[in-house]
Amino acid sequence: MNPLPPSSGPPPLPDPRMRDVVPDHEGMRVLVAELALPSAGSMYVTSALDTCRELVRHSFFRYEFATVAVTHSLVALEHVLVERLAVDAPLRELIERAVDAGLIDAGLAAELDRCRLLRERLARGAATSAAVGPEKAVAMLRTVFDAVALLLREPPEGAERAVGPADGPSEDRLAHLWDVHRRASFPASFRGVDIEGVELVLLDADVAGLVQRELHGGLDDRGVALLWKCVADLDKILPLIDEEYCGSYYARLRAMAGLAAARSVPSAT
Repeated sequence: MNPLPPSSGPPPLPDPRMRDVVPDHEGMRVLVAELALPSAGSMYVTSALDTCRELVRHSFFRYEFATVAVTHSLVALEHVLVERLAVDAPLRELIERAVDAGLIDAGLAAELDRCRLLRERLARGAATSAAVGPEKAVAMLRTVFDAVALLLREPPEGAERAVGPADGPSEDRLAHLWDVHRRASFPASFRGVDIEGVELVLLDADVAGLVQRELHGGLDDRGVALLWKCVADLDKILPLIDEEYCGSYYARLRAMAGLAAARSVPSAT
């Protein structure tokens, strides 16, 4: 082992991209203060999540550390999911299995999928390490921290978990998500906005119409194919949305689209 020699240079300078985020490094401690480590986590999980907090804190000096923090948090999430579900599978499948088992609800799963998609885009070179700023990173990490805490929580001995509409059969989950979504206001500041060539208002309208058709009689092959295209568009834009409400709105839309599309497969032509 060859340890690095002690640094004799000047202290690191703040990253200039942080000037509009916090006034000083102490502000970063305040920013991450809400990210509480799970009390029931193993040393492995606790260490991984604590590292994520520190990465965000030190993004004051290197902006890209915020994105690294989000992707690193998935190490802890995957570890807990594999242990709780007793199955080794890709993260996307693990999240879906957790929903099916009633361990997390579909809304939280959709938020976790935003983190997963960010990691995939980084791996494919479709996003850079500066894709997520510190404030957005904290919002995404909050989702992972909350999910890990839920997954580590053991139900009382002998107690039966109450199954609600959000964690029942896929038909019930889709109807529940649709009911929540149709009551939600479209993020006003994103009207007329397109991301990577995807018009957000039109994408919302397309998915809403297709989900309604699926709930009221089902989709034909053309409708299913269009819905899968919407899923691909949602996967492309979700990691790039940097506003929390809009991100949650489209994460829920992605969850609905995925549930509806998975219920039908276009016939071979």
